[in-house]
Amino acid sequence: MSALANRQLVRALTLVPAAALILANVIGTGVFVKARVMTCNVGSPEMVLTVWLVAGILSLAGALVYAELSAMMPRPGGEFHFLGAAFGPRWAFLYGWTKTISLGASAAAVAILCIVFLNDLTGGALPKFAIFTLPLFIIAVATLINLATVRSNGIATTVLTGVKIGLVLLVGFGGLLIANGDWANFALSGATGTCEGVPDSARLGIGGFGAAMLGALWGYNGWAIIAAVGGEIANPGRNIPRALIGGTAAIVVLYLFINTAYFYVLTPLEVASVGETSSVAFEAASRFLGPAATALMSAGLVISAYGTLHTTLLSGPRVPFTMARANLLPERFAQLSNRSVPAVAVVAIGIWSVVLSATGTFDLLTDIYVFVLWVFFGMNGAAVIILRKRYPDYQRPYKLPGYPLVPGIFLLVTAYLLLNTLLVTPGRALAGVGLILAGLPIYRYFEQRMESVGPNTWLGDDTR
Repeated sequence: MSALANRQLVRALTLVPAAALILANVIGTGVFVKARVMTCNVGSPEMVLTVWLVAGILSLAGALVYAELSAMMPRPGGEFHFLGAAFGPRWAFLYGWTKTISLGASAAAVAILCIVFLNDLTGGALPKFAIFTLPLFIIAVATLINLATVRSNGIATTVLTGVKIGLVLLVGFGGLLIANGDWANFALSGATGTCEGVPDSARLGIGGFGAAMLGALWGYNGWAIIAAVGGEIANPGRNIPRALIGGTAAIVVLYLFINTAYFYVLTPLEVASVGETSSVAFEAASRFLGPAATALMSAGLVISAYGTLHTTLLSGPRVPFTMARANLLPERFAQLSNRSVPAVAVVAIGIWSVVLSATGTFDLLTDIYVFVLWVFFGMNGAAVIILRKRYPDYQRPYKLPGYPLVPGIFLLVTAYLLLNTLLVTPGRALAGVGLILAGLPIYRYFEQRMESVGPNTWLGDDTR
């Protein structure tokens, strides 16, 4: 490899920005909008809160799994190494391929949401041309910002996280302390709400519970982001587990808090009847902020959506960067700038996001994103068990408690979610499988260039 490709990433992220990275990526738009669909899925406030809690516990179990793996292998690309060590290079590549393709879709979707919220902030004054072009502009801006040092982006992420948490606390405390709410709302049902866009197959019963779980897991999506930047976290054996577990637990508490406020302020029927183009958070805030709610919530949602875009473009390029260093992508993706940033990979993901945003082809990919994500989450759960048996003496700065019960339960619930998705929305599930398998011929092309594969290829000798 060239001298540029031999440069190393800098471990500049300490505990606070590492935890902030998780919160900034997870708290996006899901917690502000998903209560409507989830109420239609399961009918009552108690069940909605139960789903948020169960999904939160599942996410926390996943965080425990990732804490052990990430502390064991704190390397850029995270899951690429976990899956490679447990299942071999083919599955490592298929993860990297799927993640890279999906990243562009996720970034494009969040950028468009950011401009939708901006349009709300301006009272719908943005012309159609601006609504089309501004997502491209904001992706370009986020890409340029992520070419700065990881330390600088860690500071920016911490600031964005503060705004996101402030928005959740504003709606939560405002709803519970200022609004004229009623705890009796929790005894009511929202099953007869208008439920725009919610199919009958995803309403009530086991199918509805599974659909609500997918909605909640979309709201929690992003807790695993820290694995991708494992090579840039200072004192990883200590900071990665603390950031993962502490950050995920804090999100669970915040989500239960704000959803409790929603149902205290609004009846479940009102929640289920919120329009697709509005948000439950806005409807709740309007009860105690009045006309000011529009501007405040829209501004908060713009910042929240941008924060998710920022962290996506911060962590995501570390995956193709790592794949290139394993000779599974062109060498240029493995190059670091003089700021120790994988600049080629950052720009490539930014361009891919712009293309998907401009063409609108991200819709299909975002529809199947959660399903594909949990396929690999499940494999990483299995990786903990496999690596414990295969490398029992390997140094593990953190061992997840409750082994093997915790990863076992994580695997069982993951299997249920995947099976439920296959039964309720088979098109989405099969498209997800197709996206994964589409990487096989590309892998066949690059595998001829791989150097000999041994334990150090995945576990590394530079992890401490």
